[in-house]
Amino acid sequence: MLVKERMNRIMEKASTDQLLITDPYAVYYLTGKWIFPGERFLGLLLKRGEEPVLFVNELFRFEEELGVKKAYYADTDDVISIVKKETEKNSPLGVDKILEAKFLLPMMEQNIASGFVLGSEAVDETRAVKDKAEQELMRKSSLVNDLAMEQFRYLLKDGITEKECAAQMLDIYRKLGASGYSFEPIAAFGKNAADPHHMPDDTVLQEGDIVLFDVGCVVDDYCSDMTRVFFWKKEPTEIQKEVYNLVRKANETAEEMLKPGLKLADVDKTARDIITAGGYGKDFTHRLGHFIGLQDHEKPDVSSTSEYISREGNVFSIEPGIYNPDAAGVRIEDLVLITEDGHEVLNHYPKDIEVLG
Repeated sequence: MLVKERMNRIMEKASTDQLLITDPYAVYYLTGKWIFPGERFLGLLLKRGEEPVLFVNELFRFEEELGVKKAYYADTDDVISIVKKETEKNSPLGVDKILEAKFLLPMMEQNIASGFVLGSEAVDETRAVKDKAEQELMRKSSLVNDLAMEQFRYLLKDGITEKECAAQMLDIYRKLGASGYSFEPIAAFGKNAADPHHMPDDTVLQEGDIVLFDVGCVVDDYCSDMTRVFFWKKEPTEIQKEVYNLVRKANETAEEMLKPGLKLADVDKTARDIITAGGYGKDFTHRLGHFIGLQDHEKPDVSSTSEYISREGNVFSIEPGIYNPDAAGVRIEDLVLITEDGHEVLNHYPKDIEVLG
């Protein structure tokens, strides 16, 4: 999809005639240009029926033509006054969710619009539907993640710590063609696997440990995300097998139902009901999934409160988990693409119980 078409789709969804976008990821999505301004202001003003305006500091001057009017400003300029020259003073202005108060409050004081409304939803809904080119990039990134997981399992050895294991992952990703992580990797050993967002520490791998890898990379600007669980040097106990198989059933049952037209809250319920029926409902402590693309977490989500109806082109995670330190910590996660008449699971690394070492 051409970026101009993306702008048009956003304005079709917008509740206002003008929308100011300041998220660098959204600016890239709409212009094809990466600009990370730090503490300086960056904004793309979309106005119904008019040429978009990109406000950017002179430090980031560029020659490419992006189909927008460039409005450069210097550090000594009053950037709000420059933005005010382009806005409609008698019309409300939609702003996105990351616009900082240090810019928003002066805009309100200088009355650059008749009012301000949160306008992120139009951007989020547009980004939630990946076009064919984006879908192919999501497949590519997930393939690299699959290949990396195959190598990560060989990092495990007696005496290695979580930190030492995680520190070797970036080099593997880069050798496979990724530019970096989509988020800091989670390598959790033993009881640490029962902490959903455990950060690698100095815990040493021991025989009988559960090993949880939650990892993702960036390939050609698009993110991947996957979680797999292994068992080190010992067959899992009966209770560990029970937990693992319950999570796998929740993961695969939720994936099997996916197609366009589903309320995502119902998908969350399907997975949650399976885990609850197995006696571990209180240990499934997070939503079932999140959307993903240029960023590892995008809007909307797959949760018990999500009103979103699945559409062709959506890509999101399905990642049920059980986090019980006395039983086991297990999460199994795939990315799934909604297709015209069903779905495509983007991850292909096996989910069978694996004993390593």
